[in-house]
Amino acid sequence: MVGMMTRMKNSPRLLALLALALLAAADARPAQSPHAGAVVNASLNIGGKDYNVDWYLPEGPAAALITVQHGFSRNCGHVRGTATRLMERGLMALCVNASMAGGNPALAEALAAKLLSGITAPGGRALPERIVVGGHSAGGHFASRLGWQLNASAPQRLAGAVLFDPVAAGGSFTTNLMAISATGLRPVLVISANPSGCNANNNAYPALRQLRQDAIGAGRDGFVGLQLTDRSTHVDAEGRDTNALGVVACGQGRPQPSNTETLRTLAVQWALDQASGLRSESFYPGGNYVKGLIDAGDARIIE
Repeated sequence: MVGMMTRMKNSPRLLALLALALLAAADARPAQSPHAGAVVNASLNIGGKDYNVDWYLPEGPAAALITVQHGFSRNCGHVRGTATRLMERGLMALCVNASMAGGNPALAEALAAKLLSGITAPGGRALPERIVVGGHSAGGHFASRLGWQLNASAPQRLAGAVLFDPVAAGGSFTTNLMAISATGLRPVLVISANPSGCNANNNAYPALRQLRQDAIGAGRDGFVGLQLTDRSTHVDAEGRDTNALGVVACGQGRPQPSNTETLRTLAVQWALDQASGLRSESFYPGGNYVKGLIDAGDARIIE
């Protein structure tokens, strides 16, 4: 114990990480207390075709349904840790094993129709009223199109978006996010990584900057998310669930546990806030948690 305390005293980074952990614990709302839950692999017919899907079902009422869509050349197993964390904090999550080439907008639109059709989760469990669209990499483009369709078909069901280093797979990405945001009425929040070939050098940023400008112009909050800056990688959302392909292809090394933990902490709180319509100030600009990340050199606000 003495040796550990000495190392911490001599390591500003360890002290900063400990401070952030304490701040997150102090700011946690009762809804964040861990929930038991079950991961259920099942078949789901979407648009006339059967897909293998993973459902993450928390024990007790779910605050919202969040999609956690995997990226290009990936599968749902690669985002299992992130989806599990969301489930443990009371959110129902869904991932579809499917091709994410080009963000697969046709499947996204079909999934929106399926979610609005009155289907139930395994065990006959009703889906929550509120839906947060989320996805990683090309799955982020998929999520944007899903949100676009939900906004067109049942805007009252759409709570917002939480995206993990999304990759824009065409010009529709901006249009999709603008529909979700509705000039800042709904949060569209991103946790991104340092630029690399895998995130097309942050090619989602022009759309995010447009959203930010439109929201500010309408007199609303223009916050669109954070970029993790200290050794962040495109596969931070995968964490320990990543594989050699994800690490080697992006050329950024393995995900740092601290970055994966930060990503999941933010994702949980932002999704819960979108579900409830509340705002846990610590997890937004000016708040203690975000300020701690920025002061430690671990993140910057996307502007």
